[in-house]
Amino acid sequence: MATVVITGANRGIGLALTKVFLARGDQVYGLCRNASDELNASGAKVITRVDIANPETLPEALKKLGDIKIDVLVNNAGVLHREGLDDWDPVLINHQFRVNALGPLLVTECLQKNLSEGSKVAMITSRMGSMGDNSSGGYYGYRMSKAALNAAGVSLARDLAPKGIAVALLHPGYVQTEMVNYGGDISADDSAANLVKRIDELNLESSGSFWHANGESLPW
Repeated sequence: MATVVITGANRGIGLALTKVFLARGDQVYGLCRNASDELNASGAKVITRVDIANPETLPEALKKLGDIKIDVLVNNAGVLHREGLDDWDPVLINHQFRVNALGPLLVTECLQKNLSEGSKVAMITSRMGSMGDNSSGGYYGYRMSKAALNAAGVSLARDLAPKGIAVALLHPGYVQTEMVNYGGDISADDSAANLVKRIDELNLESSGSFWHANGESLPW
């Protein structure tokens, strides 16, 4: 039985991941700002008031995990705003950077003591952070923040390798969640099942790579 910690576990992909890990017998700590009824009923150990956007309070909030040994840390919490070249708000772009890029880095830093040889860190990123895959433009804050997350993930892979800790950068697919008004082409449950497969396959040799949940290698 593995011990899994998931941020943004109250809904969407995070909740679906929680259910997949629990179904196979793992112990899951579901982190979120506010718990949902589904998360409370899932069987996960729920920790609330974990605000990824607030670096001032995040270290204290994560102390609730104590000294548990984490086998899998899933940095899933994220936010999406839609900006065009002539219609963007620096406040919203900054918010996306805080949640999508800085938050996962700080969570991982704060929980370093809970990680050990064989532990895995999964960054739920997006192919929208890819330079080579960008054929449509727009979404400035989301694209830039996910590209920054990818950069942070590769650095973490290098820095944590001597400790035997592997890091994956995983695109979940275009998932039918509230974030995209349920307009995706894959369900959260199917995406979560694929993501767990990729996490299971992760090792030090593949650490720092950028993958689609379906197993496809993505360009930077």
